[in-house]
Amino acid sequence: MRRIAVINQKGGVGKTTTTANLGAALAASGRRVLLIDLDPQSHLTMHFVETSPAEESDAPSAYDVFTDNVSLEKAIYEVGEGVSVVPAHIDLAGAETELVNVVGREAILRDGMRGLDNRFDYLLVDCPPSLGTLTVNALVACDEVIIPLQAHFLALQGLSKLLETVTLVRQRINPDIRITGVVLCMFDAGTKLATEVAEDIGGFLESSRGTDSAWADAKLFGTRIRRNIKLAESPSYGQTVFSYAPTSNGAIDYRKLADELLAMQIREADAATGAVNRISGTKLRSRRHVEARTVPVDEHARVGAGAVDDGERKNQVEESHNETHAVESEIDAIGCQEEALSESDVSGSGGECHHERVEASRADAAGNGELEAVSLDDPSVASDSNDEGESGVADAKTAQPTHASDEPSRASQTS
Repeated sequence: MRRIAVINQKGGVGKTTTTANLGAALAASGRRVLLIDLDPQSHLTMHFVETSPAEESDAPSAYDVFTDNVSLEKAIYEVGEGVSVVPAHIDLAGAETELVNVVGREAILRDGMRGLDNRFDYLLVDCPPSLGTLTVNALVACDEVIIPLQAHFLALQGLSKLLETVTLVRQRINPDIRITGVVLCMFDAGTKLATEVAEDIGGFLESSRGTDSAWADAKLFGTRIRRNIKLAESPSYGQTVFSYAPTSNGAIDYRKLADELLAMQIREADAATGAVNRISGTKLRSRRHVEARTVPVDEHARVGAGAVDDGERKNQVEESHNETHAVESEIDAIGCQEEALSESDVSGSGGECHHERVEASRADAAGNGELEAVSLDDPSVASDSNDEGESGVADAKTAQPTHASDEPSRASQTS
């Protein structure tokens, strides 16, 4: 579930309108959306119902979540297909005073969200026009921030203070919080001021790329929410702009904004999938490198200067099976280290494994009394040192002193 706080401490910039209509557009695209109204004015709730359920009865609201330890799940009301709302209450205006002595008051909303991840795809929080306890709760509970902004000079002044607050929350409470983007509302493309403000914001965000700030990856949304009277009229009927005027500019703009937000999620998912594929490819290359170091069983059966009898062949095959099984058990452990392994490292590690196998062969042979001591400097051993295994070493040593007697043996076998 994506958790997005819609924040701007300046009033009248389009926070509530953006939260309501963006949520409705996401729901129309098949997503399950939960909207949380933290503004005591309850304007977000009025976009879906004419009167808040919390005003009509003693039904739980966001106020009860903060002051009475009521579970957030008990305050959820379904108001449309794919859209649910946690309504606000006028008493939220006094919640900050009531919570002043409560320890951990900044994390009340986050704690109340537990268990909701599997119920919804998107969670949008409409914040009050302040940087008080309710807004800080939204920053702690969410992972992303969308900033609605009017293209005016004074709005830019308020933006700098908001960025300071987000940075403070990120440093002390929620290190995962980041600013997803800035959306320009009530935009008038015919004015020079609006164009200049948009350029200033875009330039500021671009200059932050590669930094450790919360807005290092933020974008200025390409969709501009144009000034449209239908957006102002729809709440008076308890409707979103999609129900009230589906063909208006306001509906078109918020539908495009939802598509832009969904496209960002798809790109992030593709990037994550690519990272997983790169890791999987690394493990596959590791497996192939290790398998290349494993000598096939039939190759072990053919090594040696001459023919071997059935008993020796059986011993060689069994030894080869044991060696192959031991190497295969190392494959998974090597996968994550493959990026640091060069071709020279592969060949070097192969030589080391052969050296260790020769030493093991000498110890086994000495214990069984079947083979005399083999020198590591013996030319016959060195000639078979390319990943042949202990069976090749044993054959080379056994075959070396009998070159002269091999020919009659072969001739008798042929006849």
